[in-house]
Amino acid sequence: MFVDLSVPLVTGMPVYPGDPEVEIVPALTTAAEGVNVLALHLGSQSGTHVDAPYHVDDALPALDDLPLERFVGPAAVADARGLPPRSPIPPETLAPHLSPGVILLVATGWAGRWGTAEYLEHPFLSPEAAGLVVASGVRTVGIDALSVDPTPAEDLPAHRALCGAHAVIAENLRNLDPLLEAQAAGRAIEVSLLPILLPRADGAPVRAVARIV
Repeated sequence: MFVDLSVPLVTGMPVYPGDPEVEIVPALTTAAEGVNVLALHLGSQSGTHVDAPYHVDDALPALDDLPLERFVGPAAVADARGLPPRSPIPPETLAPHLSPGVILLVATGWAGRWGTAEYLEHPFLSPEAAGLVVASGVRTVGIDALSVDPTPAEDLPAHRALCGAHAVIAENLRNLDPLLEAQAAGRAIEVSLLPILLPRADGAPVRAVARIV
């Protein structure tokens, strides 16, 4: 069973405050040119995407410097649903799901607010939670929210902790509820977060997909 964890890329979609707006329009059509081709204007952090460490520090690895193993592998899902808006996610919520080589997915339930003003009020990783992830050896973290840090943020402590350990961060995931149900039933979960190949990039959109075994 496959589960699509991605939001669609469409004109006018939500973006992080200050990021480029998304515009997707026909560039060529079968009626005029004989083929259909879209023109895309978007930021590297648009929609469901991954952050490379380079996102927060020029000295850290860019997207194409990272091993492909960072983007594909077994996943564990931490249930952080039910928290109030703008709440820090504590380390004890993540601790049972942390082991080296696992892709950690954090379910806040905020994907259901996609497209509303409330989407910016999402829970976020506390600095202690981000530090625990790094200490555990986990190097890929995804969340069904706009950021692993608050939005907006004066600083990005979770980003800096994770990126400083050369971890990958996936944001704007959705459909994590079926994964929580599968995990509770003892089924294994595999995840693919492979981005498009952009040399020296800070990040890129992905078609995030989970496979429930």
